[in-house]
Amino acid sequence: MIFKIWNDIKKKKLDNLYLLLGKEAFLMQETVQLIVDAVLLEEEKDFNLSVYDMEETSIETAVEDAETLPFMGEKRLVIIKNPIFLTSEKKKEKVEHNIGKLETYLNSPAPYTILLFLAPYEKLDERKKITKLIKKQASLIEMNALKEQETIEWITSIAEEEAVYFSKEAIEELILLTAGDLMNMHQELRKLSTYVGQGGQITPETVRLLVARSLEQNIFELIDHVIHRRSKEALQIFYDLLKNNEEPIKILSLLVNQFRLILQVKELANTGYGQQQVANTLKVHPFRVKLALQQAKLFHSEELAQILIDLAEADYEMKTGKKDKQLIIELFLLKLFKQ
Repeated sequence: MIFKIWNDIKKKKLDNLYLLLGKEAFLMQETVQLIVDAVLLEEEKDFNLSVYDMEETSIETAVEDAETLPFMGEKRLVIIKNPIFLTSEKKKEKVEHNIGKLETYLNSPAPYTILLFLAPYEKLDERKKITKLIKKQASLIEMNALKEQETIEWITSIAEEEAVYFSKEAIEELILLTAGDLMNMHQELRKLSTYVGQGGQITPETVRLLVARSLEQNIFELIDHVIHRRSKEALQIFYDLLKNNEEPIKILSLLVNQFRLILQVKELANTGYGQQQVANTLKVHPFRVKLALQQAKLFHSEELAQILIDLAEADYEMKTGKKDKQLIIELFLLKLFKQ
């Protein structure tokens, strides 16, 4: 869905009001940049681009700017960040907002201005009059995590822009090593494209050579080695993490998170949930759910529950200093190998 919106923006099919809602920061950043580039020439940005943070500036200031005619250009772009007044959050605000002024503007927006609201929230307060009005008047673009197929399409589109060829296996390897993080993936895509050059081919080997594994990915591989009884490989990853100055308590925390996810995914899958439903319910990237589902098949629910109990005990021992931190994790891993 978002790719269609991006294509419309690139073709300068623009609306006067936009509401970008969601917590996927990379999609938010990309969408804003596309709108800026579609609306204003480089030399117009100093005069006709304004950005207001609603935690620092009143909404009436932004509205007054939106009502001002553009200078040395045809359009004005006003960006409103953190519109907290659209949510149910109760934190004390530094400024007071004249919502009535905004309501008046939304009912009759200036034809020469594009007003863009950036709402990095999971949801808005649908009971509020202003929320209902802005959702009625503005084009809503949801900043949600891409589904697996959408991620593949996005990678393919960037590969086409860079004139490089990505094999299906290489795409899967890139998603795996970046844990589906769009910002990280975008940076690695540019690096890979530069490495092979125009007309070059990116293979799984190229990806493994150039893309650094995240700590989360190392933990996933460590658990995968444990599951398949590859004790040497699992311990090697653990010792490499220690050499890279990763704290044992942080490693333990990620082990807890991954095993908890595996159990949650298994339980939801057993009740008939599909991969995307599980991702939406747990608010986890679909690709992480896919990997967890693969690992969940190798455990009984009772085994996973016991592992989490063992991890809770390890956490207690580590925080109370009863044993050496490294030894605590080594003993936990050795116990897993024997299961």
